[in-house]
Amino acid sequence: MSKKVQVERIQTGMRIEKRILKTLKALAEYLDMTLGDLIEGIVLHAFDGKAPFGKGVIGKIQEIKKVYELDLDASHSHKLIEKRVAEGKRASYC
Repeated sequence: MSKKVQVERIQTGMRIEKRILKTLKALAEYLDMTLGDLIEGIVLHAFDGKAPFGKGVIGKIQEIKKVYELDLDASHSHKLIEKRVAEGKRASYC
């Protein structure tokens, strides 16, 4: 068993695409972990140039993406712009 590492966490007000967030929340639930733990794991893998998921989990992600009609992929990275909900109003949070 690996040694636990103590860290300091902070609350953040990050904005994220709605269907991506729903997919991440469902995946975290499926993996029985918090959304924060899931995101930390994805980022730490990415920082090391490693894939965060094996084939089985990637298959589950594809199923979840279908449920939330998430048709975005890596080719959309850094190309997303925010849709205006109504003049002068911001999009709601999930």
